[in-house]
Amino acid sequence: MAKHFITQVPGTPIPLSPISQAVVVGNTCHISGQLATYDDGYRPGSSHEEAEHAFELLFRIAEHAGFERSDIVYVDIAFIDMTRDVAAINALYGALFTNPPARTIYQAVAMRD
Repeated sequence: MAKHFITQVPGTPIPLSPISQAVVVGNTCHISGQLATYDDGYRPGSSHEEAEHAFELLFRIAEHAGFERSDIVYVDIAFIDMTRDVAAINALYGALFTNPPARTIYQAVAMRD
């Protein structure tokens, strides 16, 4: 089956690693994890602000690949501090999706500065 590698979507920052932003295989799109990065690098903000920007990038990449927000079926979300951040992210997640996709959430302490 043919694969289409998307390495740089216009309007998104250049990836920080040697990765494809997405790979389309058939009618499935696999999108790499998104962070609150901009053209000038990472900009720390509240958990809501950072997640909102990461989702904005995710949606841009999906659209560029020919998919819609409603096509998203699964999301992984990594938190630095789940106890502090999960309520804000749950509110955002609920607002972004009419039919929320399945998801896994986990705490990634090593992401701390």
